[in-house]
Amino acid sequence: MTAKQFPALSARHADPHSYPNGIAFLDGQYLPMSEAKISVLDWGFLHSDATYDTVHVWNGRFFRLDLHIERFFGGLERLRMNIPFDRDGVVEILHDCVALSGHRASYVEMLCTRGASPTFSRDPRDAINRFMAFAIPLGSVANAEQMGRGLHVAISDKVRIPPASLDPAIKNYHWLDLVRGLYDAYDRNAETALLLDFNGNVAEGPGFNVFAVKDGRLATPATGVLPGITRRTTFDLCAEIGLVAEARDVSVAELRAADEVFITSTAGGIMPVTKIDGAPVADGKVGPITTRLKELYWQKHEDPAWSTPVAYP
Repeated sequence: MTAKQFPALSARHADPHSYPNGIAFLDGQYLPMSEAKISVLDWGFLHSDATYDTVHVWNGRFFRLDLHIERFFGGLERLRMNIPFDRDGVVEILHDCVALSGHRASYVEMLCTRGASPTFSRDPRDAINRFMAFAIPLGSVANAEQMGRGLHVAISDKVRIPPASLDPAIKNYHWLDLVRGLYDAYDRNAETALLLDFNGNVAEGPGFNVFAVKDGRLATPATGVLPGITRRTTFDLCAEIGLVAEARDVSVAELRAADEVFITSTAGGIMPVTKIDGAPVADGKVGPITTRLKELYWQKHEDPAWSTPVAYP
């Protein structure tokens, strides 16, 4: 095979995709996002064998970074992965990614793939684990319009991967069940989806947990869901202002009959839901408890006990 027979080989491969403006850390160096690449033989790509965590920066401050770091290292341990950095080392890399990017509002991710074996071995113990991180502009599950009037959600009949198959405390890229749920939602003119657990109760959505409010009390699914940091933050906020919140089974009927519904995610915080399967939640308006928690959530981003400043150049 020669370049003459295949003219395209004579030119440097040009990536046809565009990338958000940001900085990545990979193989010991900081790079523009467009230059951060992994091998097609990496188990993270071939088998979704990876764990990750995301934290956000708002007004130049990381929010609850310590909790995200602990969850990430917990995932590494459960998946028997090793990286050449301790917690403080990862924190420094994340700070550097944000500082070099210049973003004051940023979506920041740390991740580790199983990596690749030099001999393409099928034994995961032969793979060399690979750590990387990046900082890009902050995005949200809900856009500005949806934040104002509330999201429209559909409940899919797709079942979330059960805990017996994969520990939901390990944040991972196994999203095909969630993606199928999203297409169910789009087919029904909804904006995002909620999946069920193996008992037919409500579980979670693509990258978010869900809360139901009834008679001033909050409930969120306890089984088969990622214990989200924003979910935990909601419990902390409720304790601070005297609201009762519990993790337990939440049926589809209970969610539909709630006074208020909201979802929680690092990508967006506390976000209202005002329509489920085409029907309004209560009066179809964003509720007072959701509003109160959302306002308090963003206020906490300036609290030194909850946030950490980025040292920009």
